[in-house]
Formats: sequence, structure tokens, C-alpha cells
Amino acid sequence: MAKTLEFLFDFASPNCWLAYRALPPLLARTGARLVIEPVLLGGVFKATGNQSPFHAFANVKGKLDYERLEIRRFIAAHGLTRFRMNPHFPVNSLLLMRAFVAAREAGQGDALLEAGLAGMWEDGLDLSKLDILQAQLEQAGLDGAALVARAGAPEIKAALAQATEAAAARGVFGLPTFFVGDEMFFGKERLAQVEAELARP
Repeated sequence: MAKTLEFLFDFASPNCWLAYRALPPLLARTGARLVIEPVLLGGVFKATGNQSPFHAFANVKGKLDYERLEIRRFIAAHGLTRFRMNPHFPVNSLLLMRAFVAAREAGQGDALLEAGLAGMWEDGLDLSKLDILQAQLEQAGLDGAALVARAGAPEIKAALAQATEAAAARGVFGLPTFFVGDEMFFGKERLAQVEAELARP
């Protein structure tokens, strides 16, 4: 029976884009089933007292330069030539993430996932803006107005908040985070460890 790889995810993180785009060969090799779990990165930070590397290491000499070098190495290693650092970074992903939850409810999660990833980390769009997000969804063949409206529903807001709280309760402190069963792996740099865990009998 194929194992399940849980991927706790928020569009706001460039490392989530990088990890997601690097996953297909790993999934092909392991036969694992990928399950995307939307959670709000800002909520995880708030619940755990964590903060983004760009804030946490802002005053550490050389640290952010090394972070950027590591991203370039990852991009080169996986051939991820479409990546573009969003010029509006950091982008508030709350509306987009709620729309993602709404799209999944409607059976359109895969289409919105692709539209959000491309808009945020390939086309450099500010998807925190309602009109820009709606236009991006429409371009992807989705009913942008309906999804944005549904994103404001109390039950959609509650679902994302509850998923975020549950992630923090499992020990998640940042994204991307992966689970294979109860084993947790943080960061795109852990994909080799993820693959080894998936390959274990």
C-alpha cells in the first residue's frame, strides 16, 4: 500500500513553491500519495513565537545572503527555472488561502493551487489584492468572483483557522513541513530524508 506524504502548505512561502515543484520525481520514485494541507503561515508563527528568516536573521551578518545562495542552489539542482522572487514580498496570503479552502470544497483545489503558485512565484503578482486574485482565478478558468466570495464565509475562515491550530499542536513551527505518518520533516532541504522515510518498508 502506498504511503501518504502530507505537505503543510501556504502560498506565502517561497520555499513551499520550491518544495512543491521539486516533489514530482520524488513522488514518482516512491509511489507516495501527496496530500496538501492548507495552513496559515502567519498563524503558525503567532502560535509558536516563530518568525520568517527575513526577520529572524535580519541582523545576522551573512545569514540572509547564505539563505539566498541556498535558494539558488536548490533551484539549480531541481531545474526550477520558472521561479521569480515576488516583488511584493511578503504578500499577505490570507484571502488566497481561504479561496484555496473554498476551491477544495468545490472540487477545484488543484486548479486554484496551480493558479496561486504561478501567480505568486512565477508571475510576481500581489495576490493579496482582491481584484488581482480574482483576475488570476478567472484566467485559470475558475469562477473567481464566486471563490473570493466563498472565501469570506465563516465556515471557510474557521476551517483554515482550525487547520492552522492543529498544525501547531502537532509541532509545526514553519513551512514547508511534511509528515510521513507521525514523522515530521521541516524545510525543502529535508526532501532526501522524506524520501528515505517513504522508502522504508
